[in-house]
Amino acid sequence: MSAPKWRKKLVVIEAMRFTSLDSYLEIVDWMKAVGDTHALAGEVRYTTPIMLIQTLEGAMAANPGDWIVRGVAGEFYPCRDDIFAATYEPVGSSGSPAGPTTASGTTPTRSC
Repeated sequence: MSAPKWRKKLVVIEAMRFTSLDSYLEIVDWMKAVGDTHALAGEVRYTTPIMLIQTLEGAMAANPGDWIVRGVAGEFYPCRDDIFAATYEPVGSSGSPAGPTTASGTTPTRSC
């Protein structure tokens, strides 16, 4: 016996990539602009910065290269770059996919 298969529903999310202190400050500004009261810029204390995101499940750490995602209910959570690239694609202004690109914004190369 095998379990039924499920496909993730098509939803549009907002996301910014955390890469440095500059992007950290931009993300905090974005989170505050949409009403997140837990976004604090004072949480960067390390040589390699981490960003603590208050999620519905508690505080989660985002590392440089991770994406900060605003979900369909307005919640924020970190997402590793490899998971983000496998799950999301850019959306054009019309709401439809913008074409094949990787999470870093480059056009993927075919390896076959």
